[in-house]
Amino acid sequence: MNFPATLQFSIGADFLPFSDDVKYSILGVSVSLFLLAIGILGWQIHRYCTQTGPQGTGNGLLSGGNTATKTWFLGKEIPKPDFKVMSLSLLFVTSLSYTLSGLSVAKAFAQQVGQMQDEAQRLSRCLSDGSLLSNQSNGEVDSLAEDSGEEDRIRGSLRFSLFYDQINSRLVVTVLGAQGLPTRDFSHTVDPFVRVRLLWGALGEEDGEGPVDPAVCCVLHEWQSHLVKGCSSPIFGDEFSCTLAEDEVPRVTVRLEVRDFDRYSRHGVLGEVRAPLEKLNISHPLEILKDLQAPKKDQVGEALLSLKYLPISQRLEVGLLKIRALCREVNSDNALYARICVLCNQCKLPHQSTSLRTRWDVTIFNEAVTFTLPDQPVRKCAITVSVYEVPAGRKSSRRLVGQAALGKAWGSEDQHWHLMMRSLRHTIAKWHPLYI
Repeated sequence: MNFPATLQFSIGADFLPFSDDVKYSILGVSVSLFLLAIGILGWQIHRYCTQTGPQGTGNGLLSGGNTATKTWFLGKEIPKPDFKVMSLSLLFVTSLSYTLSGLSVAKAFAQQVGQMQDEAQRLSRCLSDGSLLSNQSNGEVDSLAEDSGEEDRIRGSLRFSLFYDQINSRLVVTVLGAQGLPTRDFSHTVDPFVRVRLLWGALGEEDGEGPVDPAVCCVLHEWQSHLVKGCSSPIFGDEFSCTLAEDEVPRVTVRLEVRDFDRYSRHGVLGEVRAPLEKLNISHPLEILKDLQAPKKDQVGEALLSLKYLPISQRLEVGLLKIRALCREVNSDNALYARICVLCNQCKLPHQSTSLRTRWDVTIFNEAVTFTLPDQPVRKCAITVSVYEVPAGRKSSRRLVGQAALGKAWGSEDQHWHLMMRSLRHTIAKWHPLYI
């Protein structure tokens, strides 16, 4: 049976076209009129009981003079009530009671219609998800679910401008501001800044070991805006520029990451925006406003890593053999080194670093470091290899080239780790992608 993609009820929209402010105003006027009617009725009763006439001649309960026109009670004349005013007051009170009851019924009906609409929308989402499950495989559904979850968490937008100066062959990127950034749950504030990267694509070029994957890119330039504290809609106004040949402009993608500054831990990523220059005309300043998207990593190369496990001594040997990273221009003054971190059974082991090697298209290291793992069994072990580029002999001004991650997680394990555990005391090598 096929169900409609969405279910909607228009009863509430047709029956109650007024806003809540109008409804509450009508209710207030009705209550005021009701109190006025009660006041008139009380005034008539007071007048009925307090007006007096001439004294009667007897001391009985009822005595009279002209019984046709006057009524005496305990020696006092009871005036004839004004039945016209009393009937109008009663009619007013009755109409107001009907009005109040009608408003209460209408409000209850509106609440019921709202509940029906919410239930219909929930059912429509369930039906659409069910039809999606019947048409796609489990892997596709999982990826779609992850993407939808990330999109639900990403909020805010970024405004920036791009301009290419053809006379001076310069690309100018200006970060203008952001709007509607999410705040932290515990402090309800955010300290945003923007990191700008220019990604340069390979386009099927070749290096010393064959063609380069077109999906691989390298970082030409990297900048960072100033920090704006405690503002979810900051204004930056930072301008960055670099020299870029005109024929290389279509190969560049501008990636802007909005981050939340954290003094004591890793900066949080609020979202990112990408602008491929191939699809844009930036011969004149072009201002762009884009919604933030879930951050994605870019592959910048590969690393040939080796693993060896010694079960008796509980030692893990991690080797870095080669690094193949895309670079537009190889500068022999720059060098690469790797920092290897191991997190085993929620215990972070001291990191170890390799020596500096001059950067080439394929940089050869052939180095290995050894870690002593904690108590058995190894339930979870994560290995992270971070590759940095530095000017020769200056580690203080390092720049991250890319990271490779492997190991064993809860209930699953990496293919490289699986091969290592099947071949204990033997070195197993495998290529791993570098991401940034």
